Amino acid sequence: MVAVLSPEEIERYGRHILLRDIGGQGQQKLKAARVLVIGAGGLGSPLIQYLAAAGLGEIGVVDDDAVSLSNLQRQILHGTPDLGRPKVESAQEAVRRLNPHVVLTPFPTRLNGTNARGLIEAYDIVADGSDNFATRYLASDLCFHAKRPLVTGAVGAFDGSLTTLRPFETGPDGHPNPTYRCLFPEPPPDGTVPTCEEAGVLGALTGMLGAMMALEVIREIVGFGEGLVGRLLLVDALHLRFETLNYRWDPSNPLNGEPRAA
Repeated sequence: MVAVLSPEEIERYGRHILLRDIGGQGQQKLKAARVLVIGAGGLGSPLIQYLAAAGLGEIGVVDDDAVSLSNLQRQILHGTPDLGRPKVESAQEAVRRLNPHVVLTPFPTRLNGTNARGLIEAYDIVADGSDNFATRYLASDLCFHAKRPLVTGAVGAFDGSLTTLRPFETGPDGHPNPTYRCLFPEPPPDGTVPTCEEAGVLGALTGMLGAMMALEVIREIVGFGEGLVGRLLLVDALHLRFETLNYRWDPSNPLNGEPRAA
């Protein structure tokens, strides 16, 4: 089904439509797309805003947290009047104000083993901006089983990373595309990686990574440029350096690896 753009939408998205690699057809793809965003915090805030501004048809947002004063240093989707409100409610109001053509569906819950499959299968693509390893592994595993592309980002105090996963497809080398477990076979032991509450986080860094996540989601939907499948983008905010590392399918990974001998 082709998503028809209204005259108001054509004017609103005119700078996209002028781009050769997006154009009217690309903008129609964006309008028809449904994206599930995990987390409405530091990464989710700019991610949701840029997806809404770009004209996504529907953005589902999963977050069970409420806005607190310490969030506002980086979570720019929310403001001081939103203190105490559920983040998904604040996000819904912000998107409505930014672009009334976009539907934001709130899910005031934490992604877990009970609800994750249904949530992920209901959307075309998933963007994970969560702040814990359990959610990242759960999202990546179920996106593999549901055959949904996953854009996943993470930040530390002064560093960040971003990659895209399509492990249900075959790469140019004839092998399956890598999974998240090919890149990070196991989560680190509890307590070895400090949380942002413990170590702090540079607010503008979450804005950079969240905006790049939105760019990667848009590229995946429209289909232009070279995506980050099999490539891990690393950002060093202390020295403002960017590096891209290539990674490959690990035949021993438990999702799409080679069967083990009995």
